[in-house]
Amino acid sequence: MARIAVIGAGMGAMAAAARLAVAGHRVTVYERTETYGGAVRRFERDGFGFDTGPGLLPVPAVHRDLFIKTGKEPLEDLVELVQVDPSSRHLFADGTAVSLPNASRAGVVTALDEALGDGAGRRWGDFLVRAREAWDRTRRPLLEEPLWPNWPVLAGQEPYPAVPHKKLLRTRRASTLAEIGTWELRDERLAALLESHALAYGLDPRTAPASAAVLPYMEHAFGTWYVRGGMRELARAVYERCVARRVEFVFGAEVIRVLEKDGRAAGVELAGGTVADADHVVADVDPVRLRALTDRPLDQDGDVQADVGSSRPVRCTLLLALRGAREAGAAHRTVVHAPDREAELDLLASPGGDPPACPTVTVLRPDDPALRPDDAHESVVVSAVLSGDAGWADAETVRRYTDFLLEAAGRAVPRLRERLLWHEVRTPEQTEGETGTRFGAVPAPSLAAGRGRFLHPANTTRVPGLYRVGGWSHPGGGLPHAGMSGALVAGLIVEGPQFRGSQ
Repeated sequence: MARIAVIGAGMGAMAAAARLAVAGHRVTVYERTETYGGAVRRFERDGFGFDTGPGLLPVPAVHRDLFIKTGKEPLEDLVELVQVDPSSRHLFADGTAVSLPNASRAGVVTALDEALGDGAGRRWGDFLVRAREAWDRTRRPLLEEPLWPNWPVLAGQEPYPAVPHKKLLRTRRASTLAEIGTWELRDERLAALLESHALAYGLDPRTAPASAAVLPYMEHAFGTWYVRGGMRELARAVYERCVARRVEFVFGAEVIRVLEKDGRAAGVELAGGTVADADHVVADVDPVRLRALTDRPLDQDGDVQADVGSSRPVRCTLLLALRGAREAGAAHRTVVHAPDREAELDLLASPGGDPPACPTVTVLRPDDPALRPDDAHESVVVSAVLSGDAGWADAETVRRYTDFLLEAAGRAVPRLRERLLWHEVRTPEQTEGETGTRFGAVPAPSLAAGRGRFLHPANTTRVPGLYRVGGWSHPGGGLPHAGMSGALVAGLIVEGPQFRGSQ
């Protein structure tokens, strides 16, 4: 039985802790705040409740597997999973709207044809077929296996299938997500639908590789799910599973250093001087903080490197308390697309420029009695992923983006302004305070191609016994990916270097 110290109580860290405890190890989680869940948190006021992190659950099979592997009670016995239908409603800049059925290719094709004109659905359906091919090529190495030393193979090969496009007597193939939209979808609204999946992580579709096509495919293939009571209920269930497996949690315990002995990780030092010995250390922190905890390089020359400061996409969120009941048939999720695509993308590429632009905005309206004081009120979460370099310490910047988000929400929620009781603004600085991630940055899922710029560091480090877990490590950000990082780290510790991934 090994002693394992886990830094942070995020979703990836808890997934690793539960699996390691079941394997017979003694696991202690050190969390600098007073609660678990990382970014999966809840804000409550006046009887209203709001998810302040992820509001929906893609690929629930990852968490189903976690509960199957760590106990007798399956996930559905502990939380109520609800398939969201429609999966999303989209409001485009030209005023067109479309609601997309959940996990139904035929239904999506029909809806797009009816809303955008004949042929739109077929083009999107054909795109999904190609996106599935990219998914099949990358699923195991990018989601189910550790990142092996030959990762440059993933960096150089574009898994999205080639669709020749003739321009100026030359044949060209899409290498970015934006080129897929322009050359293959051939409709600004379909392109906006495609690009919204990248923008949700702060990725510029003009530079994101074509392999990012797997993001809309995952939603299409596995559906979109909600956890009744809010996504915080999922974090609670994972935490309670850890406790049931005798994982020890120490809250209010900030790790300030990873200890080494004889060239390998040997424990952690806490603020105040307490030392906890360990045979393995698992860190659910961003790369900048992890480097500070070790005070030495963690990667071999040529390995994937990650710097939270390189692009710094962050999430700005508004929590809206509304009087009046949610209207019948309201969509759980509405995506309000930016009125000026180029202005939005230019700010992502060159933050801090002239002047702020209205972004693509997501409006979540869960029909959940647990999140409202009574049926005569409604709680709504409005968010957008923006540049971390926009100047969030400036009150005027916060005010302008608040106005943008309220204006976009007004397109999705009837009579929003007259129904609004109060709102809370959640800035990146608050996210940083809760999660410890520098700037409150949002990690994207790992993507193939793009010369490796869209991969995350491996779960192993050059310090034997020190492992990375969570959204800032392989396979990247998002609830499914964080959960898989926990499975990968547990496999590497239990089985050793010969571990080749989940089966």
